[in-house]
Amino acid sequence: MSEPTGRPVVLRGGTVLTVDATRRVLPGHDVLVTGDTITAVGPELAVPEGTVEIDATGGIVMPGMIDTHRHMWQTAMRGYGADWTLTQYFVWYYLEHGKTFRPADVYAGNLLSAWEALDAGVTTTVDWSHGLQTTEHADAAVDALQAVPGRFVLAYGNIQDAPAHWTATPEFREFVARRMTGDPMLGFQLAFDVTGDPAFPEKPAFEVARELGVPVTTHAGVWGATGDDGIRLMHDHGFMTPETIYVHGASLSADSYHRIAATGGSVSVSTESEQSAGQGYPPSWALRSHGIPVSLSMDTSVWWSGDLFSAMRTTLGADRSREHLEAHAKGDTVTHAALRADQVVEWATRGGARALGREAELGSVEVGKKADLVLVKNDHSPVSFPLINPHGHIAFQAQRGDVHTVLVNGRLVKRDGRLVDVDLAAVRRTVDATVEHLRAQLGDEAWAQGMNPDVPEAKVLDNPYTYTDYQSGSTHGG
Repeated sequence: MSEPTGRPVVLRGGTVLTVDATRRVLPGHDVLVTGDTITAVGPELAVPEGTVEIDATGGIVMPGMIDTHRHMWQTAMRGYGADWTLTQYFVWYYLEHGKTFRPADVYAGNLLSAWEALDAGVTTTVDWSHGLQTTEHADAAVDALQAVPGRFVLAYGNIQDAPAHWTATPEFREFVARRMTGDPMLGFQLAFDVTGDPAFPEKPAFEVARELGVPVTTHAGVWGATGDDGIRLMHDHGFMTPETIYVHGASLSADSYHRIAATGGSVSVSTESEQSAGQGYPPSWALRSHGIPVSLSMDTSVWWSGDLFSAMRTTLGADRSREHLEAHAKGDTVTHAALRADQVVEWATRGGARALGREAELGSVEVGKKADLVLVKNDHSPVSFPLINPHGHIAFQAQRGDVHTVLVNGRLVKRDGRLVDVDLAAVRRTVDATVEHLRAQLGDEAWAQGMNPDVPEAKVLDNPYTYTDYQSGSTHGG
């Protein structure tokens, strides 16, 4: 399916979530796109002749969502690590099998991930690409991103090498000069972690980032990566900036949170990841208390979902669960939730734009901003109505299958629930070739073992309901 290019587009009669400074909700409004820009928002707009009209009645028009941390290169392994711990993830990718990824495999993962993002209404994705063992791998990553009509940021990293080494190579400098040419659809960051070694071996990599004028994104508050010692080193050497994105940030001390807040940085919260892999309790509650800006991310499809509807939902759940647990510990109860649906919708959109320094262009539905838009509408689902609380509907009810239309930079990339101008059969063949290669490299036994780690022995408790033979304690035999 192809769409006409160059023609204005109007989304008619939807409920518009502006996600502007006041988070206005505009029922029955049209959004007109001319070129790459939102040119009008209002009821029953007059539009130029030849405008493509899309019926948004009964649906929600919102800004394109922005994921600030996604290991796109791993997407060809979708679901493989569903039962991993963080340690098993590190062992698999860093110590054992990550080196078997060829440039073609990075390309396959990025290609699949890029289309997956657009399908779910994620119009901007940060490719936290720490599998770039060579610049050939980096070229493959960029080739895939530029083959898909989304907006991306290459966060260049190499988990197999020291940041000070790979950022200093002539090959890296040549790659940056050749591929990072100011394309507005392709941003650039450096992605590496800080061990906390007092010698600060990562300092030269920060200096390269400063010289190139690009931000650094780093995992923070994670076992083995950028803990409080790393934060102090960054701060003491002047490398904490408003552009720095700290991923997870879930097990840091108050001192580190103060340093992030004081230097204007932001945290990319990956709630599904923090809950399952164990980087710490999802930290939105702590970030709110310190006034640290938040964006959302999904981390990796090796484990989790590839959409920000899940990120919003799990973040609300984790934040509220923390509130309830703290209240219960004091014999109290929560009467009003502190984190609201409209806030997580803002984190998934404008929060991401702010983290990337693109808030003037992206993240809200306002005249003059780039036309990255999503229409959530599903006339075939009983879950699509009644539409009473639009922010709550996005945060708790909507799914990727409800994404009806997506525009990126004014271009229709999904319409009527289907991606536009994509050959999914060809994408599948590309990904299948990667899966076959990796399985052959590991061998069938190692492949199966990696996907099914041993289950530790544990006591199985009785059913806690004790309608007969009651005994005190949490289960029978207490």
